[in-house]
Amino acid sequence: MNSFWRQLIIQTILRPKRKNTENKEGFSDYELATGHREFLITLKRHLKDIILITAGIFSAAFGFKGFLLTNHFIDGGATGISLLISALTEIPLYILIICVNIPFVILAFNTLGKQFAIKTALAITGLSISLATVTFPNITNDNLLVAIFGGFFLGAGIGLAIRGGSVIDGTEVLAIFLSRKLGTTIGDIIIVINVIIFSAAAYFLSLEIAMYSMITYLSASKTLDFIVEGIEEYTGVTIISSHNEMIRQMIIDKLGRGVTVYNGKQGFGKKGEAKEIDIVYTVITRLELNKLYVETEKIDPDAFIVMNSIRDTKGGMIKKRPLKH
Repeated sequence: MNSFWRQLIIQTILRPKRKNTENKEGFSDYELATGHREFLITLKRHLKDIILITAGIFSAAFGFKGFLLTNHFIDGGATGISLLISALTEIPLYILIICVNIPFVILAFNTLGKQFAIKTALAITGLSISLATVTFPNITNDNLLVAIFGGFFLGAGIGLAIRGGSVIDGTEVLAIFLSRKLGTTIGDIIIVINVIIFSAAAYFLSLEIAMYSMITYLSASKTLDFIVEGIEEYTGVTIISSHNEMIRQMIIDKLGRGVTVYNGKQGFGKKGEAKEIDIVYTVITRLELNKLYVETEKIDPDAFIVMNSIRDTKGGMIKKRPLKH
């Protein structure tokens, strides 16, 4: 490790960890090696975020200029507000994108932290610059195609930005803030905001444009879900059974999935005696649920199965391993 990288790692990784301690001496070889590994992980993460946010910016800009702007269609959230004002005034969209999102960036700084707010500000600025400088062809004037594919590219752009640790539409930041203050769900707040936006579109533009804009929003939101949550929808399955070892082996052999076994206590009723039992937990896709049900019933028809949706997974044996033959 040359002196430049050594000093960079010390300044960015190791020294901040010691700022609140009395130990100000030099760093051991182990600390330097650990810091080097942490530095590479951080650098890789930042590069990946930059690529995702950049791809999101260009995808959203293409959705705007290639489809939505020429037909005055809007979307939900902050982008919908910007599009609506742009359709009613002579103010360029690239200026409105920044102005409308400034309050959300400030709110993000206070709610979600400095790093998220900075990345969001840079992403929104990048989108504005792209809208102002990059030329995209007008793909089609068919209203239905504009609504569907405009929403698709816009939703993909927002989803890629979220994957990169930022947003280019600040509505969710507002929804998170209000949900904490009002005790409601984030989804309910977003629905209320979008009802107001589409009602305004129906009044100021036309009912037809408002209805097409709803299609745009549905297309964008479904694309966003696919980008953020993945096409494979994972499900966490907890199985409580006296035949837990057979069920564990079945999941490994017949489904090719990893299994976690943890200890718990089983009991029911007011006088039910609690007894220790091994609990089986696994993560599978929704396409494998039926097979899991069938194979579990073969082993124990009375097995207690609990399922919960999983938004995303990382690490572990998520991908299927080759089955035994």
